[in-house]
Amino acid sequence: MRLLLQPLSSSRAILRGKETRISPSHGGRCSSCHLLREGLWLPAALEIVICGPPPPSRPRGPPPEASDFFFEAFLSRLIYDRFLAVGVLINGETRMLSWGVFRSLLAIVQWWGFNVTVIIMNKWIFQKLDFKFPLTVSCIHFICSSIGAYIAIKLLKIKPLIEVDPEDRWRRIFPMSFVFCINIVLGNVSLRYIPVSFMQTIKSFTPATTVILQWVVWRRHFDWRIWASLVPIVGGILLASLTELSFNILGFCAALFGCLATSTKTILAESLLHGYKFDSINTVYYMAPFATMLLAVPAILLESGGVVTWLYTHESVGSALVVILGSGVLAFCLNFSIFYVIHSTTAVTFNVAGNLKVAVAVMASWAVFRNPIPGLNAFGCAVTLCGCTFYGFVRHKLAQQPGTPRAAANRDVLELLPL
Repeated sequence: MRLLLQPLSSSRAILRGKETRISPSHGGRCSSCHLLREGLWLPAALEIVICGPPPPSRPRGPPPEASDFFFEAFLSRLIYDRFLAVGVLINGETRMLSWGVFRSLLAIVQWWGFNVTVIIMNKWIFQKLDFKFPLTVSCIHFICSSIGAYIAIKLLKIKPLIEVDPEDRWRRIFPMSFVFCINIVLGNVSLRYIPVSFMQTIKSFTPATTVILQWVVWRRHFDWRIWASLVPIVGGILLASLTELSFNILGFCAALFGCLATSTKTILAESLLHGYKFDSINTVYYMAPFATMLLAVPAILLESGGVVTWLYTHESVGSALVVILGSGVLAFCLNFSIFYVIHSTTAVTFNVAGNLKVAVAVMASWAVFRNPIPGLNAFGCAVTLCGCTFYGFVRHKLAQQPGTPRAAANRDVLELLPL
């Protein structure tokens, strides 16, 4: 079967469908093939020919190349990226190739599920189980992630291992692991002292810290629309902070510095990991052991006494340990899910889904812990999320303009960053 796609930009490539997804033989650098690679799954027998430049008017009816085949194809509806989507005429019935849409929704839902579950479980550990040791919890997460990444790559061979020179492991991976460790620890420390809803609102400050950090440290200049999009983010967080009933300065500072750590991790990934085609699983494979090594000694020195006391005094140690270890396993699954969702959605969808994920986490935490959320606090959170969505939209539009530098936190960088 052959389908003829007429892109809205000049390009030419031949793509052959595989059992799982389309793999462009020319590298997939053009925007048309990028969308196919990211969002469209087709049967193995399918061959797609992308040819350009586009005709002066939209074609009507099936292309002549498709008329000799049992499955007749035609261009059905306009996708607002760069080319026309595909519809297939099977025995006179039009069916859209909707598996890509279903797969994207499934990826987003499982990403939300793992993210919200890990956050709720960590808060439950600190609040309900009275296990108030964020360094130990973070260390358990790193150990579980190290084991999980080893199983996924070495045993199950879900992803091929990306070989890294021993010198680069210390020169590139180790600094990233240090920032990764700080980021996770600060997130758990903030959960220890402030509600999930407030913590998630502060974490939405990350786009602003990324822009400010690049402007101050790296002397990078940004379009005025980028700065304008940060206004609702900052304003919403200020409103949420002033109206938060369970405000704690230590938890607030931990969450705020966690945003700085996340931004630093994103920026450093572009320079330190340049040249390596990392994905999130390989990144966890290399970074989690380093993070465990960095955190094990402080956790033992600062929290071992309290952990031993907790083991002797807690009523249901067995079930509590299952919850703590389960949170570590789900933390690895969360890192795996980010790899899946990035490969199943477009950039705009990923940005919107990320902001909606915060709203889902806030509602889920309220349903579980019933922490009071004043009206102005909820309004501040909503303003922040709308600002983050607008920021992502502006970055996406500016990245599409010729001569505009790409955003630092692009999808390629996000794919190699564990959460």
